[in-house]
Amino acid sequence: MKKTYRASCHCGRVAVDADLDLTQPSYRCNCSICRRVRFWPAVAPPEDVRIVAGEDELTRYVFAGMRNHHYFCRHCGVRVFGLGNDTPIGTMYGINIGCLEGVDEATLSNIPIKYVDGMHDRWDSAPEFTSHL
Repeated sequence: MKKTYRASCHCGRVAVDADLDLTQPSYRCNCSICRRVRFWPAVAPPEDVRIVAGEDELTRYVFAGMRNHHYFCRHCGVRVFGLGNDTPIGTMYGINIGCLEGVDEATLSNIPIKYVDGMHDRWDSAPEFTSHL
């Protein structure tokens, strides 16, 4: 069941509201950027995400095929969300679960995780190793 959550950066300048169902799988990926920043997204369609503060405080980073846009607070460097334009499910937001406000440890520990092998563009299968993700 979807519920509205607020996700914010460390300094509080950037905030988004997102309608998420935390009983649905979240994702851990071994691609070059997700592995480095340990990004843990919950997926939401564009109509379920609203930037409520700090849109002008965001820095966008795009690389390789320019498919995905990675947004960081330009002050504290925290990645609150990313926007995937070429994903297996079409355009979607990845909301950083680590940025969700008011979610207790028990709830976080019960969010299902789907591991994907982004390093090898195999989005339908898990990588051989996952414990470090």
